[in-house]
Amino acid sequence: MASTAVGGNGGDRDGEHKKRKKGGFKTMPFILGNDVCDRFATAGFGANLITYLTQQLHLPLVDASNLLTNFGGTSSLTPILGALAADSFAGRFWTIIAGSVFYQLGMLGLVVSALLPSLRPPPCPAPPGGPACRRASGWQLGVLYLSLLCTSLGSGGLRPCVVAFGTDQFDQEPPEEHQKQQEKQGTSGAEAVAERKRRYFNLYFFTMGVAALLAVTVVVYIQDNVGWGWGFGIPAVAMLVSIVVFVVGYPLYVRLKPGGSPFTRLAQVAAAAFRKRNVAAPEDAGMLYQDKELDALISTNGRLLHTDQLAFLDRAAIVTPGDISASGQPDLWRLSTVHRVEELKSIVRMLPIWSAGILLATAGSHNGSFTIMQARTMDRRVTRRFEIPPATMSIFGTAAMLVSLALYDCAFVPLARRVTGLPSGITYFQRMGVGLAISILGVASAALVETKRRNAAARHGLLDDPAAAVPLSVFWLVPQFAIHGVAGAFSSVGHMEFLYDQAPESMRSTAAALFWLASSIGHYLGTVLVTAVQRATRGRGEWLQDNINRGRIDSYYWLVTCLMVLNLGYYIVCFHFYTMKPLEVADEHGDHDKECELSSINKNGAGAGGLV
Repeated sequence: MASTAVGGNGGDRDGEHKKRKKGGFKTMPFILGNDVCDRFATAGFGANLITYLTQQLHLPLVDASNLLTNFGGTSSLTPILGALAADSFAGRFWTIIAGSVFYQLGMLGLVVSALLPSLRPPPCPAPPGGPACRRASGWQLGVLYLSLLCTSLGSGGLRPCVVAFGTDQFDQEPPEEHQKQQEKQGTSGAEAVAERKRRYFNLYFFTMGVAALLAVTVVVYIQDNVGWGWGFGIPAVAMLVSIVVFVVGYPLYVRLKPGGSPFTRLAQVAAAAFRKRNVAAPEDAGMLYQDKELDALISTNGRLLHTDQLAFLDRAAIVTPGDISASGQPDLWRLSTVHRVEELKSIVRMLPIWSAGILLATAGSHNGSFTIMQARTMDRRVTRRFEIPPATMSIFGTAAMLVSLALYDCAFVPLARRVTGLPSGITYFQRMGVGLAISILGVASAALVETKRRNAAARHGLLDDPAAAVPLSVFWLVPQFAIHGVAGAFSSVGHMEFLYDQAPESMRSTAAALFWLASSIGHYLGTVLVTAVQRATRGRGEWLQDNINRGRIDSYYWLVTCLMVLNLGYYIVCFHFYTMKPLEVADEHGDHDKECELSSINKNGAGAGGLV
């Protein structure tokens, strides 16, 4: 949300009329259609990739698992680059297009890799991973890495922009439509905006879940029973369809001009504050530098007000000789406005709560590797002739998330509203905290089920036969998937709401990128944790090994459970000390400004539900 709409003219009535025809819910089929196809493609090739790596490319389990977590981390790290491009010069629409094209190239590379025998090692005459298996060569792995890199770059363009691009369509709704909805719902303007965004975030995660659900059933079945060429080809076609669908909606979109690099502004504030570190700060904050015209492009919804936290940054807004040229223009590397200083303060204040989502990603980073390998060793028969593919087990997590999201809006919010009096039922802080608590139960249940599976293998003499099916139903894994799904419905949505609401408006793409950055660090931390555990237990009964019947994956899960308990305590402390951002908003009935001190509204009150 960097500024005004492309082609719009604030003083031109015809331009304003054209602007009002854009945006709103009519754009959702095109925006969500694009992301549904993208998520279908992502889940379609990602859900079962551990099987492709271990059985087709003959990689050891730990190597394959680390490759997947590193790939997941990279895919969640590139959104920082996408957000920088979108907020700085490209805009969200063209960043989404560029990301889609890169993703398409990566998908085509995977299809070629699966179709050409020269890009895979020869089949094993012995069970996969045995001594007669030849691991994929450097050339073959190089093609795979290049394809995965392209998909990671594609994710960088899509993930930070699609959510923010969707909310742009609501933030620019015509004033008369705002008034109609407020009269209908009996809510204030801020509450109406918060309600629309909350519903949009729920809708976004719900549609993504539907796409993933379809992928882990249809596509995974095709990969296991028809072939990897078709299994990768269908998601590639879906990605192409997503690009076409998104482009078709071009005339309907509200497209905002980028407001300049947010990272440059943050660096300017830091540099100015450091340069003036020895300058005495004024007792009256009103003496600090303000420039509404300079900040107009990055504060269309209102300027941020001064706060007392991180006071050393206020020195960037102290006017000293030489800061302002003869023409009246400030040197931004020497002098920043209060709004720009508060942008940096807002980001710094968000970081502790944001970081609580890192370990959540670590806990779920191996759901696509270790859990799939567990399922492969269990009894997967549904009928005498049909076995459920191991990767399809994730359907239960996705289904649980979809049901939770539906019940959250239809049942939970109305009930919670009666107790709390909040339009949103509970705040996004509380929603995220509930999700973190539930996720602990998910990891603990995974440890208990793995202990049961390993004991069953021991009772039937299968500890040294990892290819044999342990006589234990694979549906024992359902509870852990379901609990993780419910946790995601609370924590992921709450995390995204918090980042979007509390980030400065010109950094909304960056806020979405922070969501994925937490996932990125969490995946890399998962790789570090696996590597550390493997080295620490080597020679003393390895916890993580190719023969999982002899391994102790349950001990690994208990270790993660303990870390998650500590993480929840850390989150509660961070929440206790968090201060909401203060915002100055334009008065709807006049040209003057009205101050809305959000920091004075209790985090458990109405303001925490999503005021912007």
